Amino acid sequence: MPADPALPVDAAQAAQDFVHTVKQIEKDELTFPLPGSGHTARRFAALQGVAEAGLCTARLVEGHVDATAILAELGGSAPSVGELWGVWAAEPPGEGLVATREGQGWVLNGLKQYCSGAHTCTRALVTARAGESRRLFAVEVDAERCRPEKGSWQAVGMAGSDTPDVRFTDVPASTVGGPEAYVRRPGFWHGGIGVAACWYGGAVGASRVLRDAAAGRAESHTDAHLGAVDVQLHAAAALLELAAAEIDADPRDEKGGAQLRAMRVRAFVESVCRTVLDHVGRATGAGPLCHDAAHARTVADLTVYIRQHHAERELAGLGAYLARPEGSR
Repeated sequence: MPADPALPVDAAQAAQDFVHTVKQIEKDELTFPLPGSGHTARRFAALQGVAEAGLCTARLVEGHVDATAILAELGGSAPSVGELWGVWAAEPPGEGLVATREGQGWVLNGLKQYCSGAHTCTRALVTARAGESRRLFAVEVDAERCRPEKGSWQAVGMAGSDTPDVRFTDVPASTVGGPEAYVRRPGFWHGGIGVAACWYGGAVGASRVLRDAAAGRAESHTDAHLGAVDVQLHAAAALLELAAAEIDADPRDEKGGAQLRAMRVRAFVESVCRTVLDHVGRATGAGPLCHDAAHARTVADLTVYIRQHHAERELAGLGAYLARPEGSR
């Protein structure tokens, strides 16, 4: 599937890389084991690897493999060959999507924000309001009925992820799971850690210029910054490995630890990414940001991507969960 000719250059490249990666998955050349399959660490490592190469591509690939996991967990059919899936489940304030019954099926209308891969995905899982509840629906991304809103994605960082608002007009949809099943399933929290694995991969990618600088000259301040970055990345990697092992030991979250685990891991990896970006910038100065296009893109992309973590708002949620667990679930 060729990239949409209307896409900017960065988005077109990410779309092409997304298509290529999905073809590798279909040929078993690249695998993303399901969360809780006994190989969750391999899943996180695969996401990290894609993210090291390009965060915008990773955002699209993560959506596709997350959709695969959601469909498996909620009893849907696995993606067919040639399909490119997204998960459009952001619920910021605003209009949102409304699902209504039409005959034996459903139709969706309204505006969905933050639809990564809007010009490339052929299928998507989307959340919408159905009466008093929120449900997950599978849709075909029809160019006439699912129209990206021009000018709604003005990002510099993550520009290539192609994440505009999309206007839905009488889009046929099929339910995936029951009301609120999307957020109540254990995999909701497992998937959140998968996103953190992408952030981590971006931080590893951003740190390369610092490692190269330290290797190129013996300078104590540069070495100190590299040492600080190494400690942070090592700790994040260890935490992701521990989280993967815990998920595999309790994939259905019978012990009830999935939410707390995800909140902790995401908060820590986000803080590591910020620390790494700070040390790399302070150690290497403006040079790589001004003269190394790949590094400048990684820094800009990671700065935006980690804002999927809502900073103090999520830390407050973690604190409330710890202090008053029964009222925080």
